[in-house]
Amino acid sequence: MITIVNYGLGNLASIQNMCKRLGIDSCISNDKHVIAAADRLILPGVGHFRRGMENILASGLKEVLDETVLIRKCPILGICLGAQLMTTHSEEGDVDGLAWVDAVTVGFDTSRLGRRKVPHMGWSDIKITADGNPLWDDLPSSPRFYFVHTYHFSVMQPEEVAATAMYGYSFTCAFRKGNIYGLQFHPEKSHKFGMRILSNFAKC
Repeated sequence: MITIVNYGLGNLASIQNMCKRLGIDSCISNDKHVIAAADRLILPGVGHFRRGMENILASGLKEVLDETVLIRKCPILGICLGAQLMTTHSEEGDVDGLAWVDAVTVGFDTSRLGRRKVPHMGWSDIKITADGNPLWDDLPSSPRFYFVHTYHFSVMQPEEVAATAMYGYSFTCAFRKGNIYGLQFHPEKSHKFGMRILSNFAKC
């Protein structure tokens, strides 16, 4: 069973609908006992970093998430804001995150974007940079995914960079640290390649 963490932000129903389509058992919950007992977790997110962290802290979910992810080593997939929240700090709201990975969340450097505007919205190829990541099983080397974001990760440990994308310049769009997986793009909006990633995660 995959538990989709409900902390008040994110397109929860879209993720669960994709799981249903794939025949993957899932539930949406903010219940600490359900989260603590999960086989796998998805931390979704659409919105502002500060609001996301405020919601997690106010609901008391940080402690159970830390225990489940860092101690029990439950596989967790962060999507968009959900992945950004796994970093140590964000420029969006100047606030600390969950600090599960050695990374920060930064805004696009608009001086390097040329005529491109933020948010980065639409389909982009990604470049897989790490072998052995089960999320990439049965994917081509440069699959396409759907992005909607103004901020992105800056990952400090090169071995934790799982994929990059190009928008004016190359940026990290996926990371992995053991049982912790983060995606800047939206697999639930990315058709066959997104379905493959969710299917792969269900087997992690």
